[in-house]
Amino acid sequence: MAQEERIDKWLWATRIFKTRSIATEACKKGRVAIDGVTVKPSRTVKVGETVSVRKPPVTYTFEVIGLTEARVGAKLVPNFLKNLTTKDQYELLEMVRISGFVNRQKGLGRPTKKDGRDLAHFTEMSFYDYDFDDDFLDEDDDDDK
Repeated sequence: MAQEERIDKWLWATRIFKTRSIATEACKKGRVAIDGVTVKPSRTVKVGETVSVRKPPVTYTFEVIGLTEARVGAKLVPNFLKNLTTKDQYELLEMVRISGFVNRQKGLGRPTKKDGRDLAHFTEMSFYDYDFDDDFLDEDDDDDK
């Protein structure tokens, strides 16, 4: 087993990120820190170090217990990291999850299916059946008298 492992590879292998390219991008954007210092994707991680990963709005914190180059199954992840994320971070995540659905103001975001049907119905109303020429003819007839 290796003494050191690239941080982007370790984040992917321990299932913190879905793909290695996403893990690399997170490192490049400064969302990954080891012992409080933001790191590049090529930085190596060692057993015992603390890794912080910012996935807005939550910052997850992990202690490195083991290293692996290959992606491990979900059941084996606890053999490689210890989750040190505080409860307040999970509460923040839950609050954002709940408030995202309840407090959506009307008119913001994409229209719902019902909104789209209402709009289509409104635009298809009988404006096309209305003959504007008849109105103008009636007015012209009154002026001639």
